[in-house]
Amino acid sequence: MNIFRKKSLTIFLMIFLAVGATSQNKKSSGTESDSKIEKRNKKKKKVKLPNIDLSHWKVTIPEGEGKGGAISVSPPEILDYANNEVLAPFMYNDSVSGALVFHAYPTNATTANTKYSRSELREQMEPGNDKVNWTFAQGGTLKAKMAMGDVSRTDDGKYHKVIIAQIHGRLTNEQRELIGQKDNNAPPILKIYWQNGKIRVKTKVLKYAGVDQKAILYKEAWTDDKGKNFEQEVGFRKFTIEVKVSDGKMVVSLNKNEFFVYDNASIKRWGVFENYFKVGNYFQTRDEGAFANVKVYELSVEH
Repeated sequence: MNIFRKKSLTIFLMIFLAVGATSQNKKSSGTESDSKIEKRNKKKKKVKLPNIDLSHWKVTIPEGEGKGGAISVSPPEILDYANNEVLAPFMYNDSVSGALVFHAYPTNATTANTKYSRSELREQMEPGNDKVNWTFAQGGTLKAKMAMGDVSRTDDGKYHKVIIAQIHGRLTNEQRELIGQKDNNAPPILKIYWQNGKIRVKTKVLKYAGVDQKAILYKEAWTDDKGKNFEQEVGFRKFTIEVKVSDGKMVVSLNKNEFFVYDNASIKRWGVFENYFKVGNYFQTRDEGAFANVKVYELSVEH
């Protein structure tokens, strides 16, 4: 009997330990599963921020008092845009996609010489100073990874147009005084549009090839070319724009796959002007209820 009892006790202990081990394994397995879920939740909550250095950019938003009264914010104030209540409706982070969003809609607060609203960055080679700019002889390269966000439609169902990047001309003070102009504004040599899912490029050309060195400074000496679209349709997907300028030449590319090269007589004579890059949302409509969001993920400039 004693031997039988000892064997029974031994068998009971073996079964007890086996069941305990199984329960422990199940518990461990359950803990591991909970840990994985917690990690996934943390990943979902992770905040993404755009890869953009704003230390050489100012922003203009469609807020202010009437035509020509749009508000601009330069460095260093722009660096704290996320905490700026005035900028918040027009320039803000999309922490899900990691984009800096520029929102615009028609308002009476426009910049000088235009009827359209903008939420747009303007390059400042010297932070806070619009007077220091560059020429084509000095050269420059702009790279921007972007995407179109929500945008309204026209009555015929097409999306409203948005200028997403520019090279804008600027007169020196001496040139301004020479032609008797009240400001330093010169034409934009380059406009890049998002238009119904396509990227469209337009440049300025001289109306008369033989115009002299004074007359060339007038806006009336220039007109828009016919413009052309890149073949690829970007829709609402991310795309990369690169603009490279040098003396007498400008190259615009989409996704490093398609290239437009401008080296005509007009571009060669554009060297008379100073220039600066612009990126963002220059909204091309006054339609009531219209709006657009432009997303910028990466932005860099070299000179």
